[in-house]
Amino acid sequence: MILLSSSLTTPAVGTLFWSALIFGLFFLILTKFAWKPILSAVKARDEMIKGSLESAAKAREEMLKLKSDNEIILRKAREERENILKEAREVRDKLISEAKGKATEEAEKLIEKARIGIENEKLKALSEIHEQVATLSVDIASKLLGEKLKPSGEQSKLIDNYLKEIDFKKN
Repeated sequence: MILLSSSLTTPAVGTLFWSALIFGLFFLILTKFAWKPILSAVKARDEMIKGSLESAAKAREEMLKLKSDNEIILRKAREERENILKEAREVRDKLISEAKGKATEEAEKLIEKARIGIENEKLKALSEIHEQVATLSVDIASKLLGEKLKPSGEQSKLIDNYLKEIDFKKN
């Protein structure tokens, strides 16, 4: 019962009147001065959120476009790299084949030069052998004739005849 008779639980009519009047005045002041700025702030915030969402969507679209552009650029770069590597391989193979060709050609030239040198040395050696054989034959023949033949007039005539008949150009 004490609670029912308390002034805090049952307000007086005057308190209710003044509370309603103050609330009404406060509501009018808020409507007149604060409601429009609050609504405009809410509207501005709403527009800002919408703008942010739109710009985020645009940014997402741009990112997707950039990503596809990057993929295209990467694909082109890979193709270009493959072309460059292919050209480099072709140049390398060409240089190797040219080097092999030149080496083979040089080897053939050296072999031909060596063959000609050997042939020349062979001819030279045969010529020297032929000269030595001729010299030795003449030396041996002269020694044999000198020992077997006695100096006489007939033998000198025979030797002169033989010497005239010998063709020195055969050597």
